[in-house]
Amino acid sequence: MHGADTDGRVVASACTIAIDDLPDGLIVSDRFGRVLAVNRAAARLTGVAAERAVGKDMNEVFPFRDHDGREWWKALDPEGGLRTRSRVPERPLHLPGGQELYVAARLSREPERCGDVERVTITLRDGGARARLERSRADLVSTVAHELRSPLTSVKGFTATLLAKWTRFTDEQKRVMLETVNNDADRVTRLITELLDVSRIESGRLELHRQVVDVPARARRIIAGRVAAGETEDRFRLVAGDDLPEMWLDQDKIDQILGNLMENAVRHGRGTVTIEIESVGWGVAVSVRDEGEGITPELAPRVFRQFWRGNSRRRGGTGLGLFIVKGLVEAHGGTIIVQRAPEGGAEFRFTVPTGTPDFATV
Repeated sequence: MHGADTDGRVVASACTIAIDDLPDGLIVSDRFGRVLAVNRAAARLTGVAAERAVGKDMNEVFPFRDHDGREWWKALDPEGGLRTRSRVPERPLHLPGGQELYVAARLSREPERCGDVERVTITLRDGGARARLERSRADLVSTVAHELRSPLTSVKGFTATLLAKWTRFTDEQKRVMLETVNNDADRVTRLITELLDVSRIESGRLELHRQVVDVPARARRIIAGRVAAGETEDRFRLVAGDDLPEMWLDQDKIDQILGNLMENAVRHGRGTVTIEIESVGWGVAVSVRDEGEGITPELAPRVFRQFWRGNSRRRGGTGLGLFIVKGLVEAHGGTIIVQRAPEGGAEFRFTVPTGTPDFATV
């Protein structure tokens, strides 16, 4: 960046960019604190229009204060300090109205190394959005701690009891306690796996390994696994079209999507769980529906949020399964919705595109 014009442009070495196109708030001043430019995002965040600010003193129109009430611009002191100083780290500041903004600055010097400050470029970010993100992370930590405490307490308790009093228990009692330890260890493993999936989805680091996948065959395999685990065979009904196109998908992640949706239908629904697979205009649609109470329209937008468990937390689960399902479907370039099933229950319907992928980008 090499300059700021008074008509609201930032002049770069190769092009001219309208500062109103920038997503973050931007204020440009000279070294004396006279405002040269204000973009639309900064005006929105501070409530100060560009026309009101340009040509005025920074402290007059943008009187930023830190948490101790100190004047930020005065502490910045562009003309003082080390002549090698060029950046001011981001920090939370307040305006008189009470809104919190995260503010950082860059000092442009002429000459660039150890010269006088010619211009101060200030960036603003919404403190409210940062606070919501921090609350979300705090909720994540709290939920994880809660979910881990119960199985780990069980594992620790039964293990300590067996070690201390091994000879006092019958073989049957030992088997029951060891099965409980094993099940709780599996629960911890599932939680850690889900948290890793959430992390990859949120950071955009989810990798797909595409191959030709027979979705009906994968659904039959998951149903067989649930029946072997104790579900009745007539609990599930699979309907698959005869004209399904070739599907290049990540087999493990499709298994995870189908498994999570079936688990959700069994746990929260009633009656028969129907899995219907059909060809649509641009891909393949898979519907998983039950015959339970369903999901009301006002709750539908919340279903794919982290830690959503409906109206009852007594039914178990971490509340991450549907969030992960949505992330996996979208990673395939697909979409997912929830709606009322014809039988009155909930219907989750996801659609994924078909066709040979570009292996250069997969």
